[in-house]
Amino acid sequence: MIGLVDCNNFYVSCERVFNPKLNRRAVGIMSNNDGCIVARSNELKALGVEMGTPAHHVRHLVDRGEVILYSSNYELYGDMSHRVQGILEQETAGVEPYSIDEMFVHMDGFTPEGLQEHATSLRQKIGQYTGIPVCVGVAATHTLAKLANRIAKKHPGYPGVCILHAESDEARHLLQQIDVGDVWGIGRRLNERLQILGIKTAWDLREADAKRLRRKFSVNMERTVLELRGISCLEMNDLHEPKQRIMTSRSFGRPTQHLYDLQGAVRQHAQRGAEKLRQQNSLARAVLVFLKTDRFRPDLPQYSPSLVVELERPSQDTRDILHAAQEALKKIYRPKYGYKKAGVMMLDLTDVNRQQLSLMDTPQTEEERQRSEKLMATMDALNEKMGKGTVRLGLPEKNAPWHLRCAHRSPRYTTHWDELLRAYTDEGAARRLPKIDNTNKNHRSKNRSSHKL
Repeated sequence: MIGLVDCNNFYVSCERVFNPKLNRRAVGIMSNNDGCIVARSNELKALGVEMGTPAHHVRHLVDRGEVILYSSNYELYGDMSHRVQGILEQETAGVEPYSIDEMFVHMDGFTPEGLQEHATSLRQKIGQYTGIPVCVGVAATHTLAKLANRIAKKHPGYPGVCILHAESDEARHLLQQIDVGDVWGIGRRLNERLQILGIKTAWDLREADAKRLRRKFSVNMERTVLELRGISCLEMNDLHEPKQRIMTSRSFGRPTQHLYDLQGAVRQHAQRGAEKLRQQNSLARAVLVFLKTDRFRPDLPQYSPSLVVELERPSQDTRDILHAAQEALKKIYRPKYGYKKAGVMMLDLTDVNRQQLSLMDTPQTEEERQRSEKLMATMDALNEKMGKGTVRLGLPEKNAPWHLRCAHRSPRYTTHWDELLRAYTDEGAARRLPKIDNTNKNHRSKNRSSHKL
């Protein structure tokens, strides 16, 4: 059996763990540069605020104190996700993260009663150890597990846990109530085409002719039908096949015309892209760099260039990728434009164990290859152990225009010494305490009324 553990309203839940005053309040998390709302508490959803709503559209609710908005705190969210994963790794036979707030787990070898008890125990332990509320859906396939999790979250008869057996009357009754568009892998366009064919519910799709749907759509549609019948067609490793392209990009906090600022942004993106290459054990043959001006300002001059630079040889070395990216940037940069976004894409990826040099590739000695691998492995290990960005090529400016706007970000409670949570023994203690110098992480306040947790 396969379980799917899904963290409820994950970003908001992370904020509430460290700020209980947010409980039962309408809370929203904003996207990069505080643009749109990308995560909502149930209370915010009840106010009719849709996903993707521009933050300024609810400013009147914020001013009245009805809504609280936070900037995205991805470092905190990522660390909390790792903590949830750590609990699952201790309590299950295997974990495969699907996203920052969803993880598939192996749940074989249990009796029906034991399965229910184990799923309930997982939910309780995660809540107790991390403060994050989760729902658990269990079934014979990944697709059914996703639906079981949806039922556990939304159906009042399944408070947080749903065990779905494909051939049961219970499964038939539940699948008949779920719209086909809510099935994993069925997007808006596919939903519209299936509706025309009379396939309106998850049960309709389960009972459809799988071979006919394969001919009309794709092999993935056939697999979805079989998965709904309880026939597993996906291996957990299939969910994370190596990407054919890797892109890193981000909009700037404010526009810039200066090449120096753009070089800093491209440097960051190139280094992050190289890290992703190494994580999936791939090499890149080429690097694409692009720039964009603000398309929402038609009153300003527009210029959105891009350029591909071929590497001397397939590489995952940050230095090679960064050099190519900076060369591309110099060729496409034009002054007097207000650039709003930059990005770097790794192209023509190949598996590191299956690479084949072409006649045009510059050869590399075995000694050079080993030195490159050791250097990159050391950088990755230090950044993994000491924190992202501990070792990098070049130092970014603190107030560079390409930095994100995050005026309403909560402290990074679990990853930064100077942002650790403080607890006071009484209300007056906070006012009486002198200002603490956080530059020394080993500092201990002489006043024992304050303790860092």
